[in-house]
Amino acid sequence: MKRTTTLTALMGIAIATATATSAADRAWPTYGGDAGRTRHSPLEQIHRGNVAKLALAWQFDTGEKGDTQTQPIVIGRVLYGYTPAHKAFALDAATGKPLWTFDSGIAGVGANRGLMYWPGSGERFGARIFAAVDNYVYALNASTGKPIASFGKDGRIDLRENLGRDPATQSVRLTSPGVIYRDLMIVGGRVGESLPASPGHVRAYDVRTGALRWTFRTIPQPGEPGYDTWPRDAWKFIGGANSWPGMSLDEQRGLVFVPTGSAAADFYGADRLGDNLYANCLLALDAATGKLRWHYQFVKHDLLDRDLPTAPTLVTINVEGKPVDALAQPTKQGYLFLLRRDDGTPLIPVEEIPAPASDVPGEVAAPAYLRPVLPAPLARQTLSADELTKRTPQAAQWAREQFKQLRSDGPFKPLGVGIDTTIYPGFDGGAEWGGPAYDPDTGLLYVNTNEMAWLGSLALNDKGRNTAKSIYLRDCAACHGENRQGSPPQFPSLADLPGRLTREQFLERVSKGGGRMPAFPHLQHEALQALAEYLYRGVDGPAGTPDQSPSNQKYRFTGYRRWLDPEGYPAVGTPWGALTAIDLATGKFAWRIPFGEYPELAARGMRDTGSENYGGPLVTRGGLLFIGATIHDRKFRAFDKSTGKLLWETTLPFSADATPITYEIDGRQYVAIFASGGKERSSSGATRGVYVAFALPAR
Repeated sequence: MKRTTTLTALMGIAIATATATSAADRAWPTYGGDAGRTRHSPLEQIHRGNVAKLALAWQFDTGEKGDTQTQPIVIGRVLYGYTPAHKAFALDAATGKPLWTFDSGIAGVGANRGLMYWPGSGERFGARIFAAVDNYVYALNASTGKPIASFGKDGRIDLRENLGRDPATQSVRLTSPGVIYRDLMIVGGRVGESLPASPGHVRAYDVRTGALRWTFRTIPQPGEPGYDTWPRDAWKFIGGANSWPGMSLDEQRGLVFVPTGSAAADFYGADRLGDNLYANCLLALDAATGKLRWHYQFVKHDLLDRDLPTAPTLVTINVEGKPVDALAQPTKQGYLFLLRRDDGTPLIPVEEIPAPASDVPGEVAAPAYLRPVLPAPLARQTLSADELTKRTPQAAQWAREQFKQLRSDGPFKPLGVGIDTTIYPGFDGGAEWGGPAYDPDTGLLYVNTNEMAWLGSLALNDKGRNTAKSIYLRDCAACHGENRQGSPPQFPSLADLPGRLTREQFLERVSKGGGRMPAFPHLQHEALQALAEYLYRGVDGPAGTPDQSPSNQKYRFTGYRRWLDPEGYPAVGTPWGALTAIDLATGKFAWRIPFGEYPELAARGMRDTGSENYGGPLVTRGGLLFIGATIHDRKFRAFDKSTGKLLWETTLPFSADATPITYEIDGRQYVAIFASGGKERSSSGATRGVYVAFALPAR
């Protein structure tokens, strides 16, 4: 298929012709659909002309509550997924009938977005499913769900080990799956975002034995490239620079593309001055050895948690008449970078924009940030008084009065001490972990984004005392707020903690972590007990010897807070969420629509507001774009991929902050999605994890 471009003089780009369909494309064998994370399917039984006839094919209710965000995989006739408590299971993908369930005995919570599959090798090593639970990864027999005892220790490996630090004090878990390359399982992991935190090593394990085969240290040690971009001892105590959103794989080149996050602590970096390689980078590693081929750092010395939210999507683009293998990397700040796979150089020019300085004593912010010339940002970059909410006159007046008390200076204004700064796009993007979908037939890339402002500030830490309150402010307030109100649903309030968790459950959760919450194994018994007294009885007692380690920083983050009006709606103007189709041949938007609604506002005539959305799209050769993601309206939608016209929608049992899949069995195409209501605003608690599959009516 031949395409033209209006940017020939600038970059000479046109999209290459799509490749032919293979039998494997009729399944969904890996997170993202394929190794390149395109979220594309060549299936076309369901198409523009008949999608309105889609009906429920089957439904599997896990009976559990939780925000697991799982995208299942389908191998042959079997669908594999997680329950909200992180039990792995297998279903008949045509009927939803359960086949087996694996319960590790550990009650997992929070995001667990997908499993990994290895097809096996010969009679001795059969097919395996790799399932993550807490800080472990289990190898399971794909047919039975039984752990394979010869893998690791009793069927599992512990991600806290082999980090160069005491495993008992580490916290690492998979929120997104890694990749399988030949006989290697390559993974990153989620770690804490304030100090102390585990380092973000990228590691490869033998799929047969669980033995560690290679390690890439994202915080370089002495003698390693990049070491001079950190203070000399930073590698001993700094954490983060981890790959939490998953990876992409170019199997032909043997390259794994690894996006990394910011270094801990996220918002105060005076003890990690420098560019901080390899945080906020895309790494191209030799998949067989872990050797670095190239890197591209999107944000130097990050002070705003501008980590890469998703693995890149692999695309092929014609440059001056020749096909070039590239990758598309969205960012939280709403930019889309196109890089060559071979060397990481940009295909579209990238500008260096002067960045605001920090006024925090001892802090040195990066002098510039990077922004591609095209496409235009996928989320608004500035916030003025004229761009605030107009939902009601009262809300508009309130927002303007509040705005006078805030600092607002673009997407890279560092936080200040004692004054709130608008984070816009917000801490959750811009683009988020759901990632884009790429259509090789048309060259369109589809990205859903958030248009929410958040607020943040720093405060002095009390390094001279070690009371329960000082521990809370240092280790807990970043997520749960100084007033313990949190920012639900991602960061729950602790005001009602005694009614939700017993003291014993609370102590275990703090020590071991769970979901988005990291473990705090460094807190000793006396400190934990004092913290419990403070939260359960309001008693601010002594908590042991003051912590004088480098982890006890001079300044602390005061907490994640969405900027909402008094009625709980975004304080900025609409749209509050968007869905965009980008023509990679021109760098222009093919179409862009508000995405999501608040049902109660829609009922009053305020439609197409857009809303927060989590979970990515799926694009098919049938001319369709499927997506759930909108967290308030519980909708699952199908759009015309060429125009953005809504062709079909249904209301799910709960909102689906997960990415859909499609597959074919016995000549029938299915579209499935996981719905859990994990980010719904409702306080009723009446949500559960449910897998729902749709198909055309059987003939």
